[in-house]
Amino acid sequence: MVRKVVIPAAGLGTRLLPATKEQPKEMLPIFTKGAGGQVCLKPLLQVIFENLHSYGFTEFCFIIGRGKRAIEDHLTQDHDYLDMLRNKKKDPSTTDLESFYDKLKKSDIIWVNQPEPKGFGDAVLRARPFIDTEEFLVHAGDTHIISNGNACLKRLIGEQQRLNADIMLLLQEIANPKQYGVAEVGKTDGDSQEILKVVEKPKKPTTNLAIMPVYVFKPEIFKALEETKPGKAGEIQLTDAIETLIKLNFKVHAVKLAPDDIRLDIGNPEMYWEALKTSYKYAQPESISQRSSYARDT
Repeated sequence: MVRKVVIPAAGLGTRLLPATKEQPKEMLPIFTKGAGGQVCLKPLLQVIFENLHSYGFTEFCFIIGRGKRAIEDHLTQDHDYLDMLRNKKKDPSTTDLESFYDKLKKSDIIWVNQPEPKGFGDAVLRARPFIDTEEFLVHAGDTHIISNGNACLKRLIGEQQRLNADIMLLLQEIANPKQYGVAEVGKTDGDSQEILKVVEKPKKPTTNLAIMPVYVFKPEIFKALEETKPGKAGEIQLTDAIETLIKLNFKVHAVKLAPDDIRLDIGNPEMYWEALKTSYKYAQPESISQRSSYARDT
């Protein structure tokens, strides 16, 4: 059973400078529905946390680095601020914050420091004491999947449980996946596909299947990460550790994003602008059928 979530949020966000010089990129806002259904702005990381909590997760490990204190402050209850909103009769904002704080109160959250930017793989490795011997979910702090009824997470975790896979990946077909980890797939088993090979940011991708930063792992990944040497950009790459386990015949499978799943990524200014536009349209009080139509068109 997958009960714990690791959320790496220690990246420097250099592609979004100067906005991210003091502000962690994970705290940049996107649009979402607030209390009463009105459009509001929330930090991306809060949206991710609330979505995972709504799925049923209550045990979280956030990996943060230097200059990320704003994340810890935001995910800590501040009842004086809540009282101030109540006194000023800020009803929708008060309701939103009360709901957020209730989720925080019902969650166990630990903070782990990554003092140097040694890569996504190094960040995940630092969660080892939190995970111990359990299966766990890794969800990047700068990517959010809008999926009706959390269907994406249900497929990812459901297929991992059904197959008893050591690793379950999430894939999306991308026209030019050079900036992602890329997967080669084999036979199909139900809603998932066997993974034959993964490569981090290949110069000449052999497929258009990009690896999204949402995974399910068994704890064997930690041993592979320990033995993984720095790769692209001199960092410890999670993709390289996954490839090590593939070569050792561990069971690695993947599911694809569904046509009506919407991925929001804020990796660079253009992607952040698209995330703002997409999240604003999704936050409107429109029907599910309209949202599904929009997802297919984008």
